[in-house]
Amino acid sequence: MAKRPTKAPPAPLPAAAAPRKSGRPTSAKPRAKKAAPPPEAAPESPAASAPPPPPQPEAADPFAFGADQRQLLETLSLNLAKAAMTAQSAIAEAALSQADRPAALSPDPFNVAPAMTSVMTSLAARPEKLFQAQADLFGRYMDLWSTTARRAMGEEVAPAPSTDKRFRDPAWSENPVFDVMRQSYLVTSDWMNGLVASVDDVDPRVKRKVEFFTKLLTDAFSPSNFLASNPAALKALADTGGESLVKGMQNFAADLERGNGKLKISQADYGQFKVGENVATAPGQVVWRDELFELIQFDAATETQAAIPLLIFPPWINKFYIMDLQPANSLIRWLSDQGFTVFVCSWVNPDQDKAGFGFEEYLNKGVYRAVEKTLEQTGQKQLNTVGYCIGGTLLGSALAHMAANRDERVASATFFAAQHDFAEAGDLLLFTDEHWLAEIEQQIDAAGGVLPGAAMADTFNALRANDLIWSFFVSNYLMGKAPPAFDLLFWNADQTRMPKRLHLDYLRQMYGRNALAQGQFEIGGQAIDLSTVKTPLYFLASREDHIAPMNSVYRSARLFGGPVTYTLAGSGHIAGVINPPAANKYQHWTNPALPETLSEWQAGAEQHPGSWWTHWAAWLHEKSGEQISARDPKTGPLEPIEPAPGAYVKVKS
Repeated sequence: MAKRPTKAPPAPLPAAAAPRKSGRPTSAKPRAKKAAPPPEAAPESPAASAPPPPPQPEAADPFAFGADQRQLLETLSLNLAKAAMTAQSAIAEAALSQADRPAALSPDPFNVAPAMTSVMTSLAARPEKLFQAQADLFGRYMDLWSTTARRAMGEEVAPAPSTDKRFRDPAWSENPVFDVMRQSYLVTSDWMNGLVASVDDVDPRVKRKVEFFTKLLTDAFSPSNFLASNPAALKALADTGGESLVKGMQNFAADLERGNGKLKISQADYGQFKVGENVATAPGQVVWRDELFELIQFDAATETQAAIPLLIFPPWINKFYIMDLQPANSLIRWLSDQGFTVFVCSWVNPDQDKAGFGFEEYLNKGVYRAVEKTLEQTGQKQLNTVGYCIGGTLLGSALAHMAANRDERVASATFFAAQHDFAEAGDLLLFTDEHWLAEIEQQIDAAGGVLPGAAMADTFNALRANDLIWSFFVSNYLMGKAPPAFDLLFWNADQTRMPKRLHLDYLRQMYGRNALAQGQFEIGGQAIDLSTVKTPLYFLASREDHIAPMNSVYRSARLFGGPVTYTLAGSGHIAGVINPPAANKYQHWTNPALPETLSEWQAGAEQHPGSWWTHWAAWLHEKSGEQISARDPKTGPLEPIEPAPGAYVKVKS
């Protein structure tokens, strides 16, 4: 038989408490007190009189959320889902809108693959160069890993400095993780670009093409361009509970819609500006209009003016009001203040009916007619002229054509960032490959004979991708910021269309063949020889110009046969030109000589602080005749049509 237990059975375990709901911490409930035993039954013990131990607080649940944290998490989750749905919907609509459009002519319109093959073949033929490059990359990473390890062990290590604007947020250097990302990217991208640049036995244009597109590729893969690796974007995401990303995807959807299915990144708050109201506000009158241009005469700002008027030819690829953005930086207003009678040729935004217009039409119906009407309005026999960028290329061609026909109506000409010799025309030379020109021609034909304005805008943006593409990609989409109200970027996006014949002839003849510099360019069957031009000329180049490089402009200046003054300004294609003296920005260099090379010119040049405008105005006054009573645009022989800035400049592409 089994023995009976000699000890009492253990007391039953208390019932398990009901599980708490997640995220709802409960406070400890006081236990009910047991009834005290009768005095006679109370055991005698020294501990009986001791105070009871204090109740122990319930252990905190590390996975429990307070109401505030739970609300933040729910808001973030909802906003992330909303951002994802906004992006997906926008992409789906864009895909549908592009579905019926013809495919690109070539999957490689810039013909990069053969160029890349040439460079890689060259590198493969030099294994010692590849080995040295790999050793260099390994050495750089060893230095980076060593610095990172020391920093991780608590050693005070100063972060590597960087002047790159993409990484100016302090978190890129203060946070060790993002600092490694930044430095690793910079090491790799610098190594890749340097490796391509080291190739020295391929055609220079082929090499430049590979350099350009390698730079585009490495710029695109910057960690600053991705949400997960951009500390500033992640901070904005956390601070706003995801609202920044929602706004960013709304900006993304709006830009896709604005581009009719193609991403057209907004660079400015376009709704903040209106031509004729807060940009292009210099007072004046349209005194002539035909199918190709409007001639605008601006009001006098002084009691007397120089007798010889000034006629400005802006580029037909842009609108003239880059010279009249705001009163404070308006070149047109400033020239009026200096006592010049200012006229501007405001080109039409061409439509399909101008598809057959070329250099001959823009010379005869444009330059010559504008000269004729300006002289008719002022009663003068001569005028001074200005050509900006591509408008300067046309003006230079016109001067040679006039010289061949003994036409002396132009007393002087000034060129702002204009090229006539395209041998060293910079990265735009890469966009004249026949493969790319065939793609451009397809775009023009699809648009009915004119190149859409957005096409050239995309090209110019690619030349400065970090400033004009990726900075806005990060700000608009990853950070969810509204584009800035910036008049210059508003103008930059206000592009014009271009006639097929004019544009393709320009790219093939100027960039492709450099025909104008070699005396092989013809207008109306007549060859153009720039050396026959004896008119006094003033050339303005900008040191950091990526569209009309300073050396290209210098080579152009030396093609002409008359007296030439070359001036070099600080900054770039726009800021170097549009730099009012009151701003007291940048600097400029002058040298009355014109030696064989730009480096020789720079060696003998004198630097001056501030704007070059005053130097040019002094030069221009010497060629502008005597002072006469100020002219009123409303009282000249040409009847005013409407106030400046006219109608053509308001036509959108």
